[in-house]
Amino acid sequence: MNSYDIVLLYGYNDWANDRLLRAIAGTPPDVFTRDLGGGSFRSIRDVVAHIASADWIWLERWNGGSPSSLPAWYGSDSRETLLAQLEAIAADRGAFLQRLTAADLDRELSFKYLSGKPARVRFEDVLVHVVNHSTYHRGQLASMLRHVGTPPPPTDFIVFRTESPA
Repeated sequence: MNSYDIVLLYGYNDWANDRLLRAIAGTPPDVFTRDLGGGSFRSIRDVVAHIASADWIWLERWNGGSPSSLPAWYGSDSRETLLAQLEAIAADRGAFLQRLTAADLDRELSFKYLSGKPARVRFEDVLVHVVNHSTYHRGQLASMLRHVGTPPPPTDFIVFRTESPA
């Protein structure tokens, strides 16, 4: 994998997130915080907040930070606040990714989990993890949207490649 592949992967990630977020923004306001039951996350709000906070935490780590708690906006019930955070994080992350080099991909990233437990991971693996994490939770959002009567848009990588310029 090289920096072009990573930028392409994150282009897909941002495209897929944007498609789902537009679908979420088009739902009635009460749908965002409605308790839909389920396992890990009970509402669309909870999943969006989780994706945004995880993306924020990883970007902070990539930039040398070491967050020890969730950002204040994590607890917001405002759909607009959380969607704006995701957009801002994507923009900051895009600028970061444009500066990536082959040497960056091979280096190790040392960080601490929110629990304080230290870890070291190859940077390329962390970059792939973040996209994979978002993909998993987009599946949860798609299911939740169906549950409230909103058909989710397709977010498959192949759709991205056929609809987006190369």
